[in-house]
Amino acid sequence: MASADEQVKGDDAAGAAASVADVRELRQRSKPQKKPGTDAEEDNEAGRSPPGACCEVTDSIERVFESEPVPPWREQVTVRALVTSLFLAVLFSVIVMKLSLTTGIIPSLNVSAGLLGFFLLRVWTAAVKDPKRPFTRQENTVVQTCVVAAYGIAFSGGFGSYLFGMSETIASQAAEENNADNVKEPRLAWMIGFLFLVSFVGLFALVPLRKVMIIDYRLTYPSGTATAHLINGFHTPDGSERAKSQVRALAKCSVASFLWGFFQWFYTAGDDCGFGHFPALGLVAYQNRFYFDFSTTYIGAGMICPHIVNVSVLLGGILSWGVLWPLIAKKRGSWFDAELPDTSLEGMQGYRVFIAIAIILGDGLYKFAMVLFRTVASIAASIEKKKFFGALPVNSDDSKGPNPATATPPSFDDARRTDFFTKDQIPMRVAIGGYVVIAAVSVATVPRLIFPQVEWYHVLAVYLMAPVLAFCNAYGMGLTDWSLASTYGKLAIFTFGAWAGKSHSGVLVGLATCGIMMNIVSTAADLMQDFKTGYMTLASPRSMFISQVVGTAIGCVVGPSVFWLFYRAFAGVGTHKSAYPAPYALIYRNMAILGVDGFSKLPGNCLTLCCVFFVGAIAVNMAKDMVPEKVAKFIPLPMAMAIPFYIGPYFTIDMFLGSVILFAWEWVDKDQANAFAYAVASGLICGDGVWSLPQAFLSLFNVKPPICMKFLSRNLNDKVDGFIGTLS
Repeated sequence: MASADEQVKGDDAAGAAASVADVRELRQRSKPQKKPGTDAEEDNEAGRSPPGACCEVTDSIERVFESEPVPPWREQVTVRALVTSLFLAVLFSVIVMKLSLTTGIIPSLNVSAGLLGFFLLRVWTAAVKDPKRPFTRQENTVVQTCVVAAYGIAFSGGFGSYLFGMSETIASQAAEENNADNVKEPRLAWMIGFLFLVSFVGLFALVPLRKVMIIDYRLTYPSGTATAHLINGFHTPDGSERAKSQVRALAKCSVASFLWGFFQWFYTAGDDCGFGHFPALGLVAYQNRFYFDFSTTYIGAGMICPHIVNVSVLLGGILSWGVLWPLIAKKRGSWFDAELPDTSLEGMQGYRVFIAIAIILGDGLYKFAMVLFRTVASIAASIEKKKFFGALPVNSDDSKGPNPATATPPSFDDARRTDFFTKDQIPMRVAIGGYVVIAAVSVATVPRLIFPQVEWYHVLAVYLMAPVLAFCNAYGMGLTDWSLASTYGKLAIFTFGAWAGKSHSGVLVGLATCGIMMNIVSTAADLMQDFKTGYMTLASPRSMFISQVVGTAIGCVVGPSVFWLFYRAFAGVGTHKSAYPAPYALIYRNMAILGVDGFSKLPGNCLTLCCVFFVGAIAVNMAKDMVPEKVAKFIPLPMAMAIPFYIGPYFTIDMFLGSVILFAWEWVDKDQANAFAYAVASGLICGDGVWSLPQAFLSLFNVKPPICMKFLSRNLNDKVDGFIGTLS
């Protein structure tokens, strides 16, 4: 799982609940038998323990599909799949963009992409019958891969972080370094060009290692595995019926969420108007940003994110806005100038921003160290195993001793999947040549055409470092489901910003190299996760790679276009009073300033507090890893706690409500919750996301809501009534 400015994937307890239930029923129904003991590995792949003893007799997933021919890779990447992917890419890019510009919490939408892709292609094939080209799980996997690659650009493109952090809007709120050399205003043309130059390199970085990581090392990739189980379940007869029920639930919730967003719009004719500013907890709490804003997006995100994430963000909001900031506010005139406005980084805003940065850096550094340690330890163990056995085994059960003759043979599923995964290989010369050519073009053009402040050797250094870091990120994601792309980006901010120095636009250099690094390591890890999904659905590696390339190309156009729509349609994007404050844009810019200038501009005692929270984040993570699992699951996540430190806790109440709804639903009817909770949550998110498009167009055409619904205190209301009385 990753939280905050990372994508939240969790342990798939919520997101893959329906898929696990489908697969469990599928195994109970299917008739052909396999050898005892072979189900344990599939259970490990699904991220759970075997349901019984190690030799329990269970059924094979692949035997259910054994009679169905697997289409060649050219028939997996179809026109209808690409058209469907384009439509869904726009929808999910809008959703991810909205979340990036508000909270930075982005739940994993892989399962939603697979579900909607199944529904749309099922409708397509029912309307246009083609007996020569039936709808297959491989085609479903292509759609899911293409959509995830496209909306992934809306995250790794930095529209809510490093890229928007270059703008004048964010620079004017930062501590300093907002001169012309450290500012680059967002423009559609250069954003699309930049993403095309840097987003494809990661796709070639790890292609030569796909067999090692998927087959030899047997990496789990929990989100990719869960999505594969879901797609496999959809394409069985009973699974198809359940998928239709899930789609109906998703459609109903989407319509309801869309209509609710439309209804709320009528009451937002002015600042702080409408249901989004309803002081449900009182006016005093509202002034400290504690209120329920009736956002179906955050409620749906709360139903998808693990409970501990939702509890963590709520605790972070209470700790910061309920305890810490009121105490620091009493130090006005002592710790900082009492005349400074709350938005000044030399006053209250400085504590909010830099303490949040300290927590994020502490948490990210610890996770980076732990994932790196686990990666090195796992690779060392694999090398040692290869030393004894002569070759890495396909089966992950290494408890049989050093004699390869006693090792458990691969199951039917493993053998069939390995056979298809090793076909349609991507030539090594294509992978290496693609990386070298794209990197060379990027080194030559990024400094010359897009960021003149960046030297060519800065970009070259990023591309020399990136393959190693991309491998670490992809391997770590395979073990833990954590993508630490933003952590590697932050390392680039400090490294290259300090290298360039203050006199050579170090702030912008740090942000630009952060973007290059994030795009490489993020797309490389996403591709490897999609290879895992393709491995388990018998999709060709070549079709996976092509769909990832197509999806990335779509994302390079759709992502900037959606951001540009938000930027032009909604006033004040990137400011704290806006509905889209883009909190991480300011955080990333201030990280770049710290990397160049140090701590000279921090308000009084801010550095001490930052050190305390930095160490505290590491200590909490260490405690979580050291205590027993039954205790660790109740320890909050520091990075999730850091999010409300800056933007406030209003969204945490919505997410916590989503968690409460899911918990109550599971308590009343766990099977139904497992089957439909993800569909309901996705519907709430999708409906509100779709409403953002007509809302943006209404703003562009200067169509304003007719009513302002605002809440006032009794005394202020009496004064307003008195003033109105004098006018009459």
